[in-house]
Amino acid sequence: MGILTNLRDYFGVPETEQRAARTDILPPSRTDSSSPSVQMAEALSLAMVYRAINILASAKQMSLHVYKDEEKMPSPAFIRQPDVSISRSAFIEQTIVALATNGNAYWRITRDAQGRVQNLKCLNPLDMIIVTDTEGNIQGFNYGDKRYRPDEIQHLMLMRVPGSVYGLGAIQAAQRELRGALDTRDYSSKWFSNSGVPNGVLKSDQILSPDQAQAAKEAWNASAGAKNGVAILGNGLNYTPVYLSPADAQFLEVQNFNVTQVARLFGVPSSLMLAPVEGTSLTYQNVEQDWIGFVRFSLAPSYLVEIEDAFSMLLPGRNQVKFNIDSLLRSDTLTRYQAHKIAIEAGFMTAAEVRNLEDLPNIGSTPNV
Repeated sequence: MGILTNLRDYFGVPETEQRAARTDILPPSRTDSSSPSVQMAEALSLAMVYRAINILASAKQMSLHVYKDEEKMPSPAFIRQPDVSISRSAFIEQTIVALATNGNAYWRITRDAQGRVQNLKCLNPLDMIIVTDTEGNIQGFNYGDKRYRPDEIQHLMLMRVPGSVYGLGAIQAAQRELRGALDTRDYSSKWFSNSGVPNGVLKSDQILSPDQAQAAKEAWNASAGAKNGVAILGNGLNYTPVYLSPADAQFLEVQNFNVTQVARLFGVPSSLMLAPVEGTSLTYQNVEQDWIGFVRFSLAPSYLVEIEDAFSMLLPGRNQVKFNIDSLLRSDTLTRYQAHKIAIEAGFMTAAEVRNLEDLPNIGSTPNV
C-alpha cells in the first residue's frame, strides 16, 4: 500500500483514476465462469486460429474423382463444379471453413425435373436452424425466412454427439482455451497504454508535498527528457526508467503456448503453424512425417471423408467420390517418380495406374514413367 501511495503522490494520480486505468488490463478471474462465449468472427481474429483453418482449407487444391467398384468413372457436372457461380476449389474451401468454425456445413441442393442434382450451394451455418420433432427426428431446415425439406439440404458434421442434431466444432468445444488466448492477446496489446504502469519514476531525496509532486510531474512531461532529449532536474530529483523487455511486454512465452494449444485443437502440426516447439529438432524427415500424420489423422477423417460421403450420397448406385489424397501425401517429384518406377518394375502397378495417381490423362500403355 505504501508503494502505491508513493507512486500516486509522485505522479499526482488520484486513487480512483489509477484504479480505473488498471481495470482495463487486469487478467480475468480464474474462477469466473461467466466469460462471454467466443464467436466465429472473434476466434478468427486470432492469427493462430486463422492460420490453422487456412491450412485445413488447403484441401481445396486436391482433385475429386468418381469411382464405381474401384474403377474411375466420368464425373457428373456437379462434381466438377458443385456451385456454378464459383470454382470447385472455392466450394470445397467454403465447406471446410464452415466445418472448422461451426462444426456444421449445409449444402442447398437444386435438382432437375428427373431428380438429378444440378447445383449445390454452401450456406452460412450461422443462419441455419434445424427443426426436429419431439423424438429428435429432423423435419426440416430453416434458413432465413425459408423452410427447406430434409432432401433439399445436405448436412455435413464435424463431430457427431449422441442426442444432438448439430455437429460440434473446435471453436464450440474449446471455449475456455480460446477465451484465454484472446485475453492474453488483448492484455499484452493494452499493456503500454492502459496498464497504469509508468514509463519511469521521478525520485527525490527530499520530502515533496502533493503540489510539488504534481509540478515535478508536469515539468518532466513538458521537458525535452520526455521527448528523448536532455532532461534538467532539480530539487534532488532523479529519473529511473521502468524497463520491460519486448518478449515480456508481448508475453511471447504464453502466446507461443497458445499457438501450440490451437494447433492441437485443430489437429495441425506446429511446424505448419510456423510455431517453435521446445525440445524438438525439426528435420526434413520428421516434418514430412508430421504432415503425413496431419493428412491421415486430422484432415482426412474429419473433413475429407465427410465431404466424400456427402458427394457420394448424391450419386446413383454404388458410385463413390474420393479425393486424390496422394497430392498432399507425396513429397518431391524425384522421390515420387522413383517409387512409381519401383512399383511398375515389381509388377504390382501399371503405367496406366501410375498416370491415374498423378492425375494425368490415360493415353494407354507407356513404357516408362
